[in-house]
Amino acid sequence: MRLPIYQVDAFTDAVFAGNPAGVVPLESWLPDETLLAIAAENNLAETAFFVRQGDGYELRWFTPTIEMDLCGHATLAAAFVLSSIYDPSQSRLEFATRKAGTLTVTRDGDLYTLDFPSRPPEPLADAPAGLIAALGGPAPVSVLKSRDTLIVYEDEATVRSLAPDMNALARVDVFAACVTAPGSGRVDFVSRFFAPAGGVPEDPVTGSAHCTLIPYWAERLGKDKLEARQVSARGGVLSCELVGDRVKIAGKAVLYLEGIIHV
Repeated sequence: MRLPIYQVDAFTDAVFAGNPAGVVPLESWLPDETLLAIAAENNLAETAFFVRQGDGYELRWFTPTIEMDLCGHATLAAAFVLSSIYDPSQSRLEFATRKAGTLTVTRDGDLYTLDFPSRPPEPLADAPAGLIAALGGPAPVSVLKSRDTLIVYEDEATVRSLAPDMNALARVDVFAACVTAPGSGRVDFVSRFFAPAGGVPEDPVTGSAHCTLIPYWAERLGKDKLEARQVSARGGVLSCELVGDRVKIAGKAVLYLEGIIHV
């Protein structure tokens, strides 16, 4: 079987930055073990697979070790492939997902806007055992929980300087650790995202984490439109907006690779 594959750098306007995602269009679903094996072989944070479904598409995402419930950068990458390679006339794409409901992506020139569910975090009385030590930084301002555990620090410099013990972090009872702090200049907030237990030690740019970051910072800063930067080594830029119980996350993407998988 020969399958097309694309690798797209998401939330950036230049290759070798942002977050690389694999995108594999399918005519019908392959067995889950095959999808996971392809994602493991790609060894990217996520590989997106989609199948045509009526006027839209069904979309799924896999890390090298698990299927994800929601992924932002690989959704952006899939929309980029569909609207720039398969059908450039498409300016609005609708994706049915198995756990996150219907997601839409709209295109305006080279800017893609994701419409995702808002996932506001709730404060935790105590941080999960071993979490702060594994992150290796000072005591945080607060710790909150949504799908991800949100650890808020006082300043951007602290977030940038963290060097987590990934083996220790993988043993902590959290799905993922998202660290964040106020930004500077035109950037409202910064973040980093660690999920070693899910096969992603540090994710370069994490769209789904902003489902939690946006409502948190919107309330804290008293504004619905925010500019965000994920300060990983590759880095990424996201324009964000809180709209009721939804968030909008906008960014650019560029094609790095296209080829054929032999399965």
